[in-house]
Amino acid sequence: MDKNNLKIFFIKVITITFAIIIIINVTYNLLFADKLEAINKLLQINKKENIEIVKNKIRSEIKKGLEKDKILDDEDKVLFYKFYKKIQREFSEINN
Repeated sequence: MDKNNLKIFFIKVITITFAIIIIINVTYNLLFADKLEAINKLLQINKKENIEIVKNKIRSEIKKGLEKDKILDDEDKVLFYKFYKKIQREFSEINN
C-alpha cells in the first residue's frame, strides 16, 4: 500500500509542477512579452525600418489629433503657454 501511495504522491507533485510552469509561462506572456517587445523596438531605433515605423506612427497620431475638436486639455494649454512665454523671454534676452 505504501508503494501505491508514493506513486500517487509523485504523480500529484509532477502534475502540480507542470501546472505551476504553465501558469508562470502564461502570466509572463500576458504581462511582460508585449512590453519587452516595445522596449526592444525602442532600443533598435537606429535601424532604418524602425525609424520609418516611428515616423509613420507620429504622423498617424498627429492626424488623429487634428481630427479632434480640442487637441489639448485646459491644463495642458496653460502649461504650454507658460513654457512658450518663458522661451520667448529667453530669446528676447539673446537679442539684447
